[in-house]
This record gives sequence, structure tokens and C-alpha cells, in this order.
Amino acid sequence: MPAPSPLTMSSASAPLPASTAPGPAWLQRWHGWLLVGVWVLVQLSLLWQHHGPRYVNDSGRYLAYGTRIAQEWHFEHDHNLRYVGYPLFISLWIKVGADRWGIVLGQMAVSGLAAWAFYAALRQLTPDRTDWRPAALATAALIGWRDVQQFNVYILTESLFCSLAILAFWALVRARERGAWGWVLLGVVAILAGIERPNGFVVAGASGVAALVALRQRPDRRAYRRAWLAIGVLSPLLWVVLNKLLLTFTLVETYLRGEIIYGYTPWVVEPTEPLMLPPASLAPVIRLAYFILGNPVYFAKLALLKGLLFISYVKSYYSWFHIVMIVVFIYPCYWMAWRGSQVAAVWLPVRVFLVSVILLQGLIVMMTVEDWDVRFLLPVLPCTFALAGIGIANTPIFTRKGQ
Repeated sequence: MPAPSPLTMSSASAPLPASTAPGPAWLQRWHGWLLVGVWVLVQLSLLWQHHGPRYVNDSGRYLAYGTRIAQEWHFEHDHNLRYVGYPLFISLWIKVGADRWGIVLGQMAVSGLAAWAFYAALRQLTPDRTDWRPAALATAALIGWRDVQQFNVYILTESLFCSLAILAFWALVRARERGAWGWVLLGVVAILAGIERPNGFVVAGASGVAALVALRQRPDRRAYRRAWLAIGVLSPLLWVVLNKLLLTFTLVETYLRGEIIYGYTPWVVEPTEPLMLPPASLAPVIRLAYFILGNPVYFAKLALLKGLLFISYVKSYYSWFHIVMIVVFIYPCYWMAWRGSQVAAVWLPVRVFLVSVILLQGLIVMMTVEDWDVRFLLPVLPCTFALAGIGIANTPIFTRKGQ
């Protein structure tokens, strides 16, 4: 009998004899180690492909900011303040002298922890907890789909943010059984994600919505009403924070350029009539609302095109192999994720969290601009795979009746 793998020994139920657990006996015993092996091979292949840590345009400012924190404990108050979590992470490695290799290996370590948490959460959500197959399939998608793992070698916020989104999902699943301490853990992870990058509020917001749903499900609604009261009291602060976040983002100027993908001129939308422009003196949120309400058709066209391009995943400059793989693998995952979101047997706050991350991230892209590659879709893919895993676990072929 092989030793339990790092994945299977963390599952919600103790390993059962092969005659009890569904699926091939040898695969039931070894699937955890196989997933670990695939994950290691993917990480090594990425390091080999990129010749070690990958430095790109934004890497310089993150490294410079992290160096200032490590050496002077200096925090900036301009645009970079919105990314403070990642420079803090970088500063830890600079402090110990590990530099770029330490940063990338640290990102890989957190990514590996997130993969473990992803598997453990899905095992706990599977109706028959002896059935390892849905969790294994979803985890295989997470670690095998290269677009998710590739940013582990980039000195960018994406890898850590994606891992924190997964860890928030795991913490939420645990919160149902762990009580107050489980919710505290979720809050800590949500805050870390929130300070990681400007759209970090996607994870924090989804966690908050899930918590509200959980409170609403309680027989005693007093905590639920208190939560809404707290939101009302804090709304002025939220207004200030939102305006601060938007202060250095030139969204109206981006709309004027008609960009669908940032910096990609072949795909732009030209206005068919003169546009109403807001006064520059207005607060960022009001300025944004002024433009949207003053140019509803033009904005709607921009937003819908960006949203469709975002969720379609496909871009014309991708290779044909990449496009075919997206169509034959990701699109079925979308369909299965939709089914998973409808499974009433799975705790509603978990489903709400996963769907909220997808919708909030899509809304951000529609309000801003799509990216050249898959960076903006990155937090959506683990949520899609998790929902797809839930959907698979509740299909007849994977239930006892369907075996």
C-alpha cells in the first residue's frame, strides 16, 4: 500500500479500501501523487521555457517598490499604493537576499498550496466523499491548463492573486464547519487578496457577498440585519475608497480611444456621433457615471464587446492550437460550471462566492479594458474549474446511482 499523497491525506474523509472507493483501484491509490508529479513537471517546464524568472514591463516597478519597502520601509501614496500587497511579498525575499528566484519559487510554493487547498475543498463538496474523481479531474485542469500556471514564473501580481482567490474558496468551504475561526481565516485571505492589486476587491467582495448569504440562511436574522447596517454606516468610507482607487485610472480617456484590448489598435470602436465629455473637476466615480449616462449606446457597445471577448477567451492572434484547445476544453468547462452553479445540494455561499468572482471580474473588464493575454481571465479559471468539478460530481455517471 503506497503512502498517502499530500493531496489525499488532506481530503475530508480518511482513505477507504479500494473496494469501497469508486474508480480504478490503482488510480484511487496513486492519483494524488500523479497530480503532484504533473504539477512539478509543469513548474519545471515553465522555468525551462522562460529561462528562469520572467521579467516584463510591470516587473520593474514592483521590484523597485519591494526594494524600498525592504530597505527603508517606505510605502508609496500614488498609483502603486493599489498594489501594496505584492511589493510586500517581494520585500520578504529581497530582505533574505533571495531576489528574483526567491520571488518566483515563493509564488510556486503558494501556487502549490493553493492546488492542495483546491483539491481538499472539492473533496469536501463532493456528495460522496469517498469519490475522489471529481476533485482530481478539476485539480488536473487547474494544474494542467498552462495559462493558469504560467504566471508563476512572472514577476507580476497575477500568480499570487490567483492563489489567494483559490485559498479564499478553500477557507469559505472550511468556514461552514469551523465556525468563527473559519470566517476569520476567510477574512484574512480576502484582505490579502484585496491589497494585492486594484481588482483585489473581487475576492474580498465575493467573500463579503458569500458571508451575507450565510447570515441570511440562519434562523436568527439579527446578524444579517446588523451586517447591512454596518455596510450602510461604512458606505461613505467605501465611496472615498472607490474614488481613491479610480483616481489614477484614466477610464474616460480609454473610452475615447475606443479600445477593446489595451494598446491593440486593430480592434477599436469608433463613435458614430459626438461624445459628451464630463468636466475634469468631477470626482472619478461621478465622472465615470457622467460619461456612461451621456453616451449610453457607445458605452454599451464598448462594454459588450469587451465582455464577450473576455469570456470567449479567444483572440485572433492566438495560435490555432491554442484556439482549438480553448474551444474543446474551456467551453465544455463553462457549460459544466453553469450546471455546477445550479446544484442545490452544495452550500449556497460557496456557489455564490465562485459565481461572484466570475461576474465581478467580468464587470471590471467591461468597465475598463481587456488585456492582451489571459491575465484578466486568470482568477476566473479556477472558479470555473471548481464549479465544473461540482457539476461533474453531481452528474449521474459520478453518483452511486450512475455507477
